[in-house]
Amino acid sequence: MARLICTGIISLDGYINDEQGNFDWSAPDEEVHSFVNDLERPIGTYLYGRRLYEVMRFWADPHTGPDPSPAVLDYARIWQAAEKVVYSTSLESADTPRTRIERAFDPKAVQSLKDTADRDLSIGGPHLAAHAFRAGLVDEVQLFVSPVAVGGGTRFLPGGVRLDLKLAEQLRFANGVVYLRYQAA
Repeated sequence: MARLICTGIISLDGYINDEQGNFDWSAPDEEVHSFVNDLERPIGTYLYGRRLYEVMRFWADPHTGPDPSPAVLDYARIWQAAEKVVYSTSLESADTPRTRIERAFDPKAVQSLKDTADRDLSIGGPHLAAHAFRAGLVDEVQLFVSPVAVGGGTRFLPGGVRLDLKLAEQLRFANGVVYLRYQAA
């Protein structure tokens, strides 16, 4: 059985972006990016909400940015090789390979994916992930805590849901980012 992993780069106060929707403070440096790449290699399927999918489409062709680093190009290969499921009621079609649209999050269907997948699944986008947390489907939470407090924005973890977690790993990077890996208790 595959694991469902929820990963996020968050501010110290728990947000994925600030009140204006900016997340430029979360851009990983080369050390963190390389570490993220190694975490993402076992992922066979990404489950995204529409907004996160629109951000992640960048990885279909990262050469459009200025002088992509080796870590950026490596992550692009990892992302492109994985299946992607986008949950959206408004997106007509997906414009990236290996991507399909689902109109609604169905916990039974996601459990079936976990049961039959030979590689781990990753869920992203706080609104979508909230459904998985509420359904008890998330096996692991991976956080990259950035040394910044943004004072408001979109929370990474859902409100109104109790999560009993066990710390499985921690690591501090030179830039002040802290990685925390928790398993569902």
